Amino acid sequence: MPIPIIAQGLREGVSSIPYAWEILRVAPWVLVLAALKYYFEGARNGSERMMRSKVIMVTGGTSGIGAEVVRELATRGAQVILLTRQPPSDLFLSEYIDDLRTSTNNQLIYAEQVDLSSLHSIRTFATKWIDNIPPRRLDSIILAGGTIEPSSSRPLTTDGIDPEWQVNYLANFHLLSILSPALRAQPAHRDVRVIFATCSSYIGADFSKLDIVKRGKQTVISKRTDTSPALYARPKGVYALSKLALTIFAHSFQRHLNAYKRPDGLPPCTRVIVVDPGLARTPGMRRWLTGGSLWGLAVYLVTWPVWWLLFKSPVGGAQSFLYAAMEQKYGRGEGGWLVKECREMDYARTDVRNDEVGKKLWEFSEKMVEEAEKESAVIRALEKKEKEVEKQKAEAEKTKKEREDAGSKRGKADGSRRSRKGNK
Repeated sequence: MPIPIIAQGLREGVSSIPYAWEILRVAPWVLVLAALKYYFEGARNGSERMMRSKVIMVTGGTSGIGAEVVRELATRGAQVILLTRQPPSDLFLSEYIDDLRTSTNNQLIYAEQVDLSSLHSIRTFATKWIDNIPPRRLDSIILAGGTIEPSSSRPLTTDGIDPEWQVNYLANFHLLSILSPALRAQPAHRDVRVIFATCSSYIGADFSKLDIVKRGKQTVISKRTDTSPALYARPKGVYALSKLALTIFAHSFQRHLNAYKRPDGLPPCTRVIVVDPGLARTPGMRRWLTGGSLWGLAVYLVTWPVWWLLFKSPVGGAQSFLYAAMEQKYGRGEGGWLVKECREMDYARTDVRNDEVGKKLWEFSEKMVEEAEKESAVIRALEKKEKEVEKQKAEAEKTKKEREDAGSKRGKADGSRRSRKGNK
């Protein structure tokens, strides 16, 4: 079809072709738009790896970039364990997993309830996972879960901690600290990878302001003592600080794994990889851009072509994760690489690899987790006691009511017998 049209244009002139000049005027702009979109969509993963029989644990795998990573890995035959806030019995989660199994032709997709905003929930799952002999197989952990809060005032988590700090960093620290024995117990021939999700905002974070996330009654993010929801004025830079802390912890965790002396004398088999997926049109990013308001959503819809052009799709954002999970060269070496646009990059900050900074952050995080878990345990014990007292009161009232009903019935029966005897 195009060849006769081009031949006609050469023989009889461009004017002989209907709408030819309109097409020629529009075509350059379409080509420029397509080139820009191709550029902003980012690099594509060109690596492949045998994923069948691999057991991969994923946080944030039900939406955005994490969902696309799960879909691609499941399509390649991997066994995927989704760590979700909802229990597996949740109707929407159950339907989501059924649809995912059908679309990927993979039945080895499961869900475990792990609420990243609850340290108790993380400990419950992680201790149950490692409490197994022999150790369960675990080939990879992909930490794609995260949050960015749009409002200046927001509620604290159940542990009385800033949600950005806890979900983006502290939950990952707590989860990996407990799962560390399971990673070190994997056979030496196995290629095990732990993949962290960072963001370029870590470059501008101020590590000296770590105290802004310190728990305590004198700080802005401490839990209030009244019964109303715990709200606080959002400190600046918490999101960037959480991403910097996560990046520093990734290197500290790699050193922690490398320091373990295996009984067989072989080198460690677990490598840590940090991934920067870039800007993508995820639900979290959309919520942050709109400010969590209807007016913001209206503005976002009007300006959507701009975000469509400049931001990646979730599929594009997932490519660097897939590259980190499947590239052959990351199966050996010391670990601690930074992957961006499907290639290895250097860190923009030198303190990321600083041992002293990593040690300080590790001790700070351990202390925060310990304090939060102690307080949460006390709160759970009090709530349990209150429920037991309420249950006992309800049972006492029920017993009292049953006795009163039985007494009234006996009184009526006795009265009827006496009345019959008097009549005789």
